[in-house]
Amino acid sequence: MQHVNVNSSNVKSIGLDASTKTLEIEFHNGKIYQYFGISDELYGKLMTADSVGSFLHAKIIKGGFESRRVGDEQEGKKE
Repeated sequence: MQHVNVNSSNVKSIGLDASTKTLEIEFHNGKIYQYFGISDELYGKLMTADSVGSFLHAKIIKGGFESRRVGDEQEGKKE
């Protein structure tokens, strides 16, 4: 998945697989999370938000989207 670097104190880069509606967020701490069911419209709003981190938290993390931490599939964990 192709990522775009963003200007954020918490988020390093963001990628979207439009065919599967999977959003992938790489944080500066090295953790990567995927969020499922993300529309092109919501992705566009995230990428143009004044604060990427605030938008991500309010609309996607707290928005009820299914998510998982990349790497946890080997450990059997789900977030």
